[in-house]
Amino acid sequence: MVELPPGGLAEAKDEETRAALIEHGRLLFAKPCNFFFAAQKLEQLPQVWLPEVAFCGRSNVGKSSLVNALCNQKALARVSNTPGRTKQLNFFELGQRLTLVDMPGYGYAQAAKSVKEDWQGLMFNYLRGRPTLRRVILLLDARIETKPADLMALRLLNEAAVSFQIVLTKADDAKPWWLEQRILEAQELVRKHTAGHPRVLVTSSENGMGIEETRAEIAILSNPTPLDPPGAGF
Repeated sequence: MVELPPGGLAEAKDEETRAALIEHGRLLFAKPCNFFFAAQKLEQLPQVWLPEVAFCGRSNVGKSSLVNALCNQKALARVSNTPGRTKQLNFFELGQRLTLVDMPGYGYAQAAKSVKEDWQGLMFNYLRGRPTLRRVILLLDARIETKPADLMALRLLNEAAVSFQIVLTKADDAKPWWLEQRILEAQELVRKHTAGHPRVLVTSSENGMGIEETRAEIAILSNPTPLDPPGAGF
């Protein structure tokens, strides 16, 4: 049995280890994933239970589409036609081993200060104080340049000392030369922030690009065995 490196694909030294990580991710995301909680206030957050991985990004970056693609479902996370509409944390339980957290989109006003406004209170307190939060998946649109709101989000994540990983979305719609520049830029952004994960992922929810790699990176953070919810059996 191949030992899975805690650092995920970034630490995979051979094809056998990489294949084992990919299979680990496939098996986890083949399990049922269900919405179980929504919170609009800090005091409404669910009890600490499973390891959590949160997804964040600018409004309309493709966050809900990516969550749906990862879980092999079409409508698990609602895809809104109104960017910036959702203002709550949505929690999804995956196989009783991991919780996925869909965070509100930020920066629809395309101004860095809007990130502070969007993340005041609930968002920043969740990032800073949630003991089960293992990583934040920060989505950047592969088709367009990094916005001031994205840079502000990077700064806030770093200030909150939250491990984050950059995932480029909608890569199928980016020209190859542009996509290469976006990857290099994202890698440079990671190097400038101590909380950044070294591996930048490139994805498309349309054609499946990078989905299995993203599953692998997330699965390594899951609980090794299913864990009953708090209070179960009582």
